[in-house]
Amino acid sequence: MSKTKVAITIEQPLLAHIDRLVAAQVFPNRSRAIEEAIEEKIERLEHDRLARECAKLDPAFEQALAEEGLSEERVEWPEY
Repeated sequence: MSKTKVAITIEQPLLAHIDRLVAAQVFPNRSRAIEEAIEEKIERLEHDRLARECAKLDPAFEQALAEEGLSEERVEWPEY
């Protein structure tokens, strides 16, 4: 995947922390540290969005929907 260079503004204490992580070889460089942090944040936001959407579901309705027609279909299913 191609990468694009961007300029960002970051507070000095945060940059110093990133530099310590790079010096400790937790990350190979600043770019990789920032890239991984952004990826992780985006994944969390997506997970939170999914959790919020799931919380909107009505469990009783979802259960009824899942079982809809199940009793009729069971007769048609082959024995294993």
